[in-house]
Amino acid sequence: MIQDDVRTPPDADPAGLTHLWERLARVELRVRDAVAARRATDPDPGDPYRGQYLTPEGAELILRAPAAFFPGPVDGEDGDLPAPGSRLRRLADDFGLLPLDVELLLVALAPDVDARFEALYGYLNDDLTRRRPTTGLALGLCGVPVAGPGRFRLATTAPLVSGGLLEITEPERPLLSRTLRVPDRVGAHLLGDDEPDARLAGLVGKGAGSPMPYEGTVLRVAAAATTGSGPVHLRDRGGDAARVAVDALTAVGRRPLVVDVAALTTDSGMAGVPSVLATEARLCGGGIVVGPLEALEPERPERARWLRDLCGVAAGVPLITYGTKNWDPLWSRHSPVPFTVGPPTTGRRAAQWHRALTEATGAVPTVTVPNAGAVTTATGTAVTGPGAGAPADDELGAAVATYRLDAEQVRKAAAVAVRTAAAERRPVGPQDLRAAVRAQNGAGLERLARRIEPAVGWDDLVLPGPTHRQLGELALRARHRDQVLGQWRMRPGGGRGRGVIALFAGESGTGKTMSAEVVAAELGMELYVVDLSTVVDKYIGETEKNLERIFVEASEVNGVLLFDEADAIFGKRSEVKDAHDRHANVESAYLLQRMESFDGIAILTTNLRANLDEAFTRRLDVIAEFPMPDARQRLALWDRCLGSELPRDDSLDLAFCADRFELAGGSIRACAVTAAYLAAEAGRPLGMAQVVSAVLREYRKLGRLVLESEFGPWLKSEESLAASVPG
Repeated sequence: MIQDDVRTPPDADPAGLTHLWERLARVELRVRDAVAARRATDPDPGDPYRGQYLTPEGAELILRAPAAFFPGPVDGEDGDLPAPGSRLRRLADDFGLLPLDVELLLVALAPDVDARFEALYGYLNDDLTRRRPTTGLALGLCGVPVAGPGRFRLATTAPLVSGGLLEITEPERPLLSRTLRVPDRVGAHLLGDDEPDARLAGLVGKGAGSPMPYEGTVLRVAAAATTGSGPVHLRDRGGDAARVAVDALTAVGRRPLVVDVAALTTDSGMAGVPSVLATEARLCGGGIVVGPLEALEPERPERARWLRDLCGVAAGVPLITYGTKNWDPLWSRHSPVPFTVGPPTTGRRAAQWHRALTEATGAVPTVTVPNAGAVTTATGTAVTGPGAGAPADDELGAAVATYRLDAEQVRKAAAVAVRTAAAERRPVGPQDLRAAVRAQNGAGLERLARRIEPAVGWDDLVLPGPTHRQLGELALRARHRDQVLGQWRMRPGGGRGRGVIALFAGESGTGKTMSAEVVAAELGMELYVVDLSTVVDKYIGETEKNLERIFVEASEVNGVLLFDEADAIFGKRSEVKDAHDRHANVESAYLLQRMESFDGIAILTTNLRANLDEAFTRRLDVIAEFPMPDARQRLALWDRCLGSELPRDDSLDLAFCADRFELAGGSIRACAVTAAYLAAEAGRPLGMAQVVSAVLREYRKLGRLVLESEFGPWLKSEESLAASVPG
């Protein structure tokens, strides 16, 4: 696991600073010789206008001052590579520097280490305003003819300049008069500082590898990333590609530099980042992680150019990209080594959650980790006591089995769950995890569908046994789909997704929508009811576009998608007689294909199953029939709908209502609400008169005949009650 470097005491020399001082002392000797030569040939040291220059006497005083960096003797010969193990040697090896390159770098670095060199370089440049070495001066100090091949070591394609170790400023001047400057980050690195370049602040973070042993995929990615000069691309198919990339670099001893793609908000802010990033990776012996690529929008020309520049300047640096898209050859001249990162197994998902919950407890003083004794939090508070920072493994696995989150969402959800439990000073429970997961759902789908937070459970349903079992099968399919379709590879080919699709068929009011809400509650998800007004469009092709937006947004949230009255858009294909028929068939064909590739959970409800295209039936995982309730179920529905708070008269005969009035559950609820209003107006407990009156109104609303044989003696009572109601 990558950790921040620990600062060493002054007497330690981990960066080989002693060797750096020695090499800079050699530079000083050459500067002294150059100053002496200038003094010997100075035509008029008494020039009255030389006040704007450094006089030879002034230079002599500077030379008599003690050295700022190395007071000891100078050993060794010029023209050799730095000592093995020093930072200067590692820099030369990593950037492919020749001995002349190292000397040029040291000449340019000297003013950043010892301020005396500013005045001395100004004297040698014959211009005190130019206090850094020029190209000609640097070559002369290194004993290289300015017209020889050594000058090409300062070309833009040479390692010093292309690697970002040396900047040549003032391009408008002749080559020999241009100024050399070492970037602050390079100088700080040679002096032992490992903090990232300030120009990358807010754009790059240091990723931490996984504490668990690395698996085959990680090791293969690591081998590919450190072999050759091209990138590696991870296609995320429901796994944690970002963590795989970080783990792969950590496994081979590379520090991961993770680019925050979201921080690259403006095209102007992206300029110069690739070269700075590549230099930083070489300095710290790291690798670069970029993703997700879809957030970078590489299909835009300027973003593709940024990615292409990064691949170019990062040649030789491990570069790993990831995203849900395939790599486009237009993004780089180098073709990447591709890998597919599949979803984690159930066990690894539970371990991922457990690790995230354990890490989250470090910031909350009132939460403890199970079976770990006292925990010292980030605030320094030792915490003990009953409870747990995370549920037991079995309970945790069951609670998160249905959710599909990436690593960042898991970390955020774990933090929310821990804080929620800590606020109430209790252990984290499954209900906290479910609420935290729902908080990660984006708002995109909510703009296209109506969100319902489930408030009902299995006990609220009154359904026949077969329907109950079909609903249970739908829940278990959603809970174990990753294990069955992914781990056990029970999914057929043809680009089919891992979605679960069910059809609820039955007459209006038989509990289809409520059952969908119960299934969503069982899975710990929210229910999103598709609003047909946002889907159906009279213009050709727009309906398919609207549906595609819904499916894409639904795949990004942990929720259940409900198409109520699905026969309106999932209708049968017909014989083509005109353009309208052809367009209608295109819609159905599109839906047939899209439902197969859907990765989420979708429920279709219909009152007219016969109107659905038969091709949809084959693609359905569960078909639940919702028949009209029998007398026993109607009795239970009447009792549930009236509730326990509404006062009831002793004369209330719910068995009579259940036996005589053949109503669906939705109609019974409507009758119960109407009867409650009548009872409230009368100011007395609910009696049969109010219930029968409510049933009569429901009959008339449904267009059903009112038969005296069905209502019995209560029909006349209802008439007298109706006369007493105002209006």
